[in-house]
Amino acid sequence: MRNDRPDDSDSPDGRIGAALNRRGFTTRRLRVRLAVGVLALSLVPVGAVGFALYRLTNLGGPDSVCDGAATADQVHDLLGSGRISERKSIYYSATETSTGNSCSATVSSGLFNTSEKTVRFTVVLNSKEDPAELAASDARLFSGDSAGSVTPSAAWAVLPDGCQKGLRAEIRTSETGNDEARARLAVAFANAAAKTRSCADRKLAAPNSLSANGAETDPDWANLCGLPGFAPAKNPEAQWHMPQQVTTAFGPIWSCTIGGDPSYDSRAQIFAITTEPRTTALTQKDGKESSDVGRARWVAGGTLVATCQGKDVFFTVNGGYTNGLEKPFLFPDQKDLLRQFLTAGGKAIGCEPIL
Repeated sequence: MRNDRPDDSDSPDGRIGAALNRRGFTTRRLRVRLAVGVLALSLVPVGAVGFALYRLTNLGGPDSVCDGAATADQVHDLLGSGRISERKSIYYSATETSTGNSCSATVSSGLFNTSEKTVRFTVVLNSKEDPAELAASDARLFSGDSAGSVTPSAAWAVLPDGCQKGLRAEIRTSETGNDEARARLAVAFANAAAKTRSCADRKLAAPNSLSANGAETDPDWANLCGLPGFAPAKNPEAQWHMPQQVTTAFGPIWSCTIGGDPSYDSRAQIFAITTEPRTTALTQKDGKESSDVGRARWVAGGTLVATCQGKDVFFTVNGGYTNGLEKPFLFPDQKDLLRQFLTAGGKAIGCEPIL
């Protein structure tokens, strides 16, 4: 039967709704906020109204930023409404992978540009470094179709299958909280980066949920890091308080930190298990065999790789030294420490015996 009803998109209401959607006002809450602002501004001169709308909306601003890294709607979802601008590093290219090759998007609002919020986009290749550089005991993790984590300072997601191993899309912003929005934006950026590189046939789905934050606790030295039976011999001279913090999920990277902040305290002991091999360019074939670690192979620094349930899994032990790095501080017997970690950590993720 023929439908003679007019297309709603041709009606005045339809055209207004479409225009609001393009400018970032995609929800009823944002549209109500705009209406309140316009009503208040109706009391001031016409020129001031135009200037205010320029600042309060993305009128005349870009529909996407950083060569397609994110849409205006996605930026607004994280940073709130306002006018969007971007700033690229001098040689920025969406196909390059270096920490200096970045692009930032800023949302400005307020009559006199009194509020600015910024997010920076970078694609990073984790190749020669330990996979554990991505690990943080305060991370909220997500895995499955998309894989990554959110920390107070950053959020990242691994690029889809088909792209170069070790590539991750990373966003950084000074805006804390809103972890779910940061995770969604990181995954959207990963999809955009994959499209730019023409390296994936399908898009990653946004994560359904994030793991809980790991809480700082006193270690159980008989079941260290929550791993049953992980009980390496502790240095009796290490008497002061050594807090423990552990991520609450194993995928894509599980980590445990014992002691101080590893960014400045070399005595902090870090353990990590990388269960998503896409997070690093290191592979099984890169490793060197050693009879001390069973069927695991050394690949980089304190990292070994072993096949678990048909895929590469990386085990990392870092830190735990005196400030002068002369000798192990917390666990003097490093061979025993490593063998216990491979055994207890492998069992925790359902890995076949490694030793």
